[in-house]
Amino acid sequence: MQRTTMNPSPAAATDIEADTSARRSGSLRTLFGACLAHFVHDGYTDLIYVLLPVWQRQFGLGFAELALLRCLYSGTMGGLQIPADAWTRRIGGRLVLAGATLVAAGGYLVVSLPGGLAWLCVGLLLAGVGSSVQHPRASLLVSEAFEAGARRWLGIYNFAGDLGKSAFPAAVALLLLVVPWRGATAIVGVVGVVGAAALCVLLPRGLVATVARAGGRQGSGSRAGFRLLVLVGVLDTATRMGFLLFLPFLLHAKGGHETAIGFAFAVLFAGGAFGKAVCGWIGDRFGVVASVIGTELVTALLIVTVLMLPLAPALVVLPLLGVVLNGTSSVLYGTVPELAPTSDVGRAFAIFYTGVIGSGALAPIVFGVIGDHAGRTPGVLAAATAALLTIPAVLAMRRAMK
Repeated sequence: MQRTTMNPSPAAATDIEADTSARRSGSLRTLFGACLAHFVHDGYTDLIYVLLPVWQRQFGLGFAELALLRCLYSGTMGGLQIPADAWTRRIGGRLVLAGATLVAAGGYLVVSLPGGLAWLCVGLLLAGVGSSVQHPRASLLVSEAFEAGARRWLGIYNFAGDLGKSAFPAAVALLLLVVPWRGATAIVGVVGVVGAAALCVLLPRGLVATVARAGGRQGSGSRAGFRLLVLVGVLDTATRMGFLLFLPFLLHAKGGHETAIGFAFAVLFAGGAFGKAVCGWIGDRFGVVASVIGTELVTALLIVTVLMLPLAPALVVLPLLGVVLNGTSSVLYGTVPELAPTSDVGRAFAIFYTGVIGSGALAPIVFGVIGDHAGRTPGVLAAATAALLTIPAVLAMRRAMK
């Protein structure tokens, strides 16, 4: 008997092609929506640096009080990562991201209200609550939308956050030239409201609802491997924050003034944004372990190089340092779904972000103590050492992955 081969009918083939196209479109819309949320929330986080001197003059605050104001936002955002993930897991990701953005925008609208310091504190707390949701939820959505090669797309997501860190402070600095600071924060709040509305339109309903019900996919790593991944993230963040703490004083000692220091941070962050976009691809191409070891070794080497060089050559090196200083994080974020010890990838992201955000808050204090007692150069070298400490942790993580 002659065997016949069953081929799909033209109508069935058309349906399959349409379904594939719809899934691809939904994945891209999810990526764009997550990038928009990251852009807004990271912009909200860093624009506070522009407003701190204004608040110092307005309310007569000292440096410790300004640090506490900053902590009202960043501490609330970091401390609520895990609870926020638990509170929102039964709600579709589309509504979660749009609602969280609306709450964060509402916080800045409260900040803009006429009143005393109490209203400012309430607004910063509210904005921190809203921003506590974005990182774990948006990262989960991207990793679920692109199960194959998620690390590469998470790099694009992280790149969008760096764009927000650059755009929002610059925009607020320009606004302060023409409007009072309350007016500037009101405009920023309105932008967030518009962003929340855009998320409702942009994010697809079906894909996000499926992600919210599934709650993640089974990770391939052990609990030990995931803990080591968090440790690497903590050390990587500590390296970055420690170096940034000393960089302006290091450049000033080389003869750099305010213009040179501003230029240095601009080229460093530009390199960092590029690194976040590219290093996710590098992680896919060469693997997690080789990529992290390579970027951390180059980070430590370039930190020491900047420490030793005169001002002009140091400024030339800073963009390359920015690539590896920030780029490692994209490799690490993309590894969270792979090493999540349970099927709850959303909670794994929340735990990971709690670790790195907490490190970002505490590391400057630790390195500052080192700098106060031992000097600027030992403080910079301590930051480079933190980068090298990631290497044994990454090697141990590889054994856990096996």
